[in-house]
Amino acid sequence: METAGLRERKKQETRIALSWAAVRLTVERGFDNVRVEDIAAEAGVSLRTFRNYFSSKAEAIAARHVERVLRVAGELRARPAEESLWEAIRAAIEGQFPLGEEGHGGKQKPDGQWLAGVQLMITEPALQGALAKANAAAGEELVAAIADRTKTQGLYPQLVAAVVGAATEAAMAEWLRADPPRSMQDLLAEALDRVEAGLPEPG
Repeated sequence: METAGLRERKKQETRIALSWAAVRLTVERGFDNVRVEDIAAEAGVSLRTFRNYFSSKAEAIAARHVERVLRVAGELRARPAEESLWEAIRAAIEGQFPLGEEGHGGKQKPDGQWLAGVQLMITEPALQGALAKANAAAGEELVAAIADRTKTQGLYPQLVAAVVGAATEAAMAEWLRADPPRSMQDLLAEALDRVEAGLPEPG
């Protein structure tokens, strides 16, 4: 008999597989050329299974961002207590862009075709709405993780989470437009370095 933990892990794996399939197909084909049936088939599950997890392909795409932030929050809680807050945040964030991940993994510079597909994907109004909802939900979990780690409440954890989110979004925006291309890992490192230093003026 499956344990509750095993069932939850399988559900999580299915959710991630569906979300990643939605991203990959949309980048390759364009948002309007992907059906939810295509996403389900790509992930190796039924359409009914897709409907059990997501109400739309936009929600499935946005879930990739949610999962990443939730993993950051979980990793932040698990980091050694002796690490400073920003050391722990850096390790938690950078661990979510592993080497070999398609499109932008680790120190790998982005593939041009993948980059163009992502740029087009994020212009979709339906996806922008789903991403806004995803950001709000994921941000709450990050605030809670920072509050737990720092044993603070109120403004401080919310401010740190907002800064972390802004730094990550700025790195992603630069990743999309940098010429020559830069890796996401390098951009994240620079963004966090600048934040931790107090954002001094360049030069």
